[in-house]
Amino acid sequence: MDAVFDCCLTVDGLKDEDHQNLTGGVVGKVQQHFPDASFMVFNFGEQESQSQIPELLSDMPVMNYPIHHGDCPILAMEIIHHFLRAADGWLSLDEHKNMLLVHCERGGWPVLAFMLAALLLYRKESNGEEETLHLIYNKAPSDLLHLISPLNPLPSQLRYLHYIATSNVHSEGCLPYKSLTLDSVILRFIPCLDAEVGCHLMFNISGRDPHNLTDKTPTVLFSAPERGKDIKQYKQVDLIYFWFQKASSP
Repeated sequence: MDAVFDCCLTVDGLKDEDHQNLTGGVVGKVQQHFPDASFMVFNFGEQESQSQIPELLSDMPVMNYPIHHGDCPILAMEIIHHFLRAADGWLSLDEHKNMLLVHCERGGWPVLAFMLAALLLYRKESNGEEETLHLIYNKAPSDLLHLISPLNPLPSQLRYLHYIATSNVHSEGCLPYKSLTLDSVILRFIPCLDAEVGCHLMFNISGRDPHNLTDKTPTVLFSAPERGKDIKQYKQVDLIYFWFQKASSP
């Protein structure tokens, strides 16, 4: 059994004293409701900042994880694998008494939701990556994800959940590294460009060096050229005309 602190489902930051009172109150009620339970805490927070959770819950084992990887609300596969094995191992020791308390620092809800969905799929307690992820996200206000992140993390999170659901992650070691090919990029919104100068689209793709798998440091795998005869220059008026023509065509 696992429980999520309700303060994780908001973008409003709490003062230290309020956070302490809320956390202590939640834990006290859970312990009162499950007097025979044993607890382990999983906390997702900024690695650069000092979390209060280990101090507040000093009588419980606390495991800390980051809330993003490369500024994206998803974690490296090694960390995901560690979380899954640690959480599943704890719950499997005693299915009736062992509980997980899950907490995230401000802005960590997307990765917390993803990790809970991954755990449900890993333990075969849910089927379907998209259904499971939306089941977790629906526990929070519908606009929370948009308020936290300007990017939509769902496509990447669903792809990672597919790895977990279809690969043998229960075996020793992590999932094998696989090279991926990017076929196309879809822009669903027209950027606001300078009507006079305009711009051309540039993409940088980062990941692990496929020729040096021992080095886990992300590196730039592809960078769009800044100049070249095949690089098209766009202006705002060009894009508006293009989309008007597309919308008007039968």
